[in-house]
Order: sequence, then structure tokens, then C-alpha cells
Amino acid sequence: MFVLPDGGLVPAHAHITEVGRVDKTFFDCGATFRKTSFLCLQAWVADDTEHRLPAGKLADIIDRAAPLFEGDDLDVELEYEDGLLSQFPVHGVSCDGEWVVITLGMKHTDCLAKDICLLPTKDSYSCSAGSGCC
Repeated sequence: MFVLPDGGLVPAHAHITEVGRVDKTFFDCGATFRKTSFLCLQAWVADDTEHRLPAGKLADIIDRAAPLFEGDDLDVELEYEDGLLSQFPVHGVSCDGEWVVITLGMKHTDCLAKDICLLPTKDSYSCSAGSGCC
């Protein structure tokens, strides 16, 4: 069972339709090139409300995708659409009786060059000319 950040649940009849490795290479506002990778599970909800994805089946799906991981220990996110397409990082996994409970968190934006782009005060932002900041 996937528990959304607001306490709601992804419907129990969701399918995992993709397991993908996402590699992102980018340039931040402090003029630094960065790379990050994560594993993305795509959940899709269809009309077959009797469908269930047992924990063993999910483990098998992820095991089949293992060559994508290239031996890396990747963070995992769930891509899910409920009005809007969203990605939720997995914050925890636990067992509750017969259920595997996967707790999802929120993604947030962040400045990766705070030492260049921000003033010392917490709520003040600055991008002075020549600082290298956008």
C-alpha cells in the first residue's frame, strides 16, 4: 500500500506500469554542473478494481529491472496521477500485518548554491551582479 504525504492512499488496484532509472544532469544557479539519479516507479490506476499487486510481485518487477540500477543504491520515487502528475519520494517502508506500507513524502525545490545566491538571513535572497548566481 502506498501512503501519500497527506495520509491518503494510492488505490489498492493500481498497477506498476514502469520501473525506470532517471539520470539528470544539470547546471545550477551557482554555475556548477551536477548529476543525480533515482529509480522511478510509475503507478497507474485502471478500472479493474479487483486487481492487487502483492508485495512479492512488486519485488519481482523491481528485481527484473535490476540491470537498470547498474549496481547503484538509488533513491526511489513513485510517479502517480490523481488530477495532476506528481512524483513522491519514498520516505519509508514497513510491514503492517499482511501489507507492505510504503510511505511517500513531498519533493521540494531548493537552491543548491545558497553560499553564492543568498544573504546570511534565512528569508532574504540576493543575486548581485557578477556573483555567478542567476
